[in-house]
Amino acid sequence: MKTEMALLDEKIISLENRKAHELKLLKEQFYFVHEELKPINLVKNTFKEVFSSPELKNNAIGSTMGLATGYLSKKLVVGSSHNLIKNIVGNVLQFAVANTVSKHSNTIKIIGGHLLGRILKRIQHPANNEANN
Repeated sequence: MKTEMALLDEKIISLENRKAHELKLLKEQFYFVHEELKPINLVKNTFKEVFSSPELKNNAIGSTMGLATGYLSKKLVVGSSHNLIKNIVGNVLQFAVANTVSKHSNTIKIIGGHLLGRILKRIQHPANNEANN
């Protein structure tokens, strides 16, 4: 009878230790989830995901290129004019240019890279280029 009581006591102690360990793990997990769900951490993690994903990064860069190019196009055409017709034409132009550039940003980057490479090559080796012409 004594051995059965001793085995039962050992089993109770083992289960209590297991319970304490699992409670500790549960508290740690709760703290982790609580930290992850804080608004600042949600925003921070979202930005990390956006800028670590190549596809989203390219989309963000393309959209930014489109917006900037559209804005510059409007400023070049309209300037600081207060003419209603000019402003409407400028807005339409801005939208069209921004839309086109953002849709074709990869092609524009490739072409721009080639052109920049050729320009830099000519700047670095002007004597060779003049001899070829």
